[in-house]
Amino acid sequence: MKYRVAIITVSDKGSKGQREDLSGKVIEEIVSQWAEVVFYRIVPDEKEEIKQAILEAVSHADLVLTNGGTGLYPRDVTPDATLEVIEKEVPGIAEAMRIAGLAKTKTAMLSRAVAGIRGRTLIINLPGSPKAVKESLEAIIDALPHAIDKLKGDPTECGR
Repeated sequence: MKYRVAIITVSDKGSKGQREDLSGKVIEEIVSQWAEVVFYRIVPDEKEEIKQAILEAVSHADLVLTNGGTGLYPRDVTPDATLEVIEKEVPGIAEAMRIAGLAKTKTAMLSRAVAGIRGRTLIINLPGSPKAVKESLEAIIDALPHAIDKLKGDPTECGR
């Protein structure tokens, strides 16, 4: 079964065509083994535009992956926008990404990335750099199909 994935890159420069979206390409490469990218957008670091992109993506996708805008820079507002549109948080996903990141760099603890659910769609914030996107996604990728199946109503028991 192919899952439907949305990629939203949050980048002021990317939204103006001044920077190539390498992180979005990394996400597509990793998820393409088990999912189809059905929505792709580059938006500036503006909370309302991020929220609108997420809300639009939710209507098309089982999984929305944002990248960029998760740090401490004043314009990094992706987690704030995400918190305003999700209905439930899934904190273990962001925690797993930070733990994996800490094994490589101490600055991973500065990530404000969040993950949550809106309706039957899982929404996850990833960092902005291609390297950090790859490392973060690799830390959580094996759990994502199961999470999506559960959101879609899979009644099978989780214990093995």
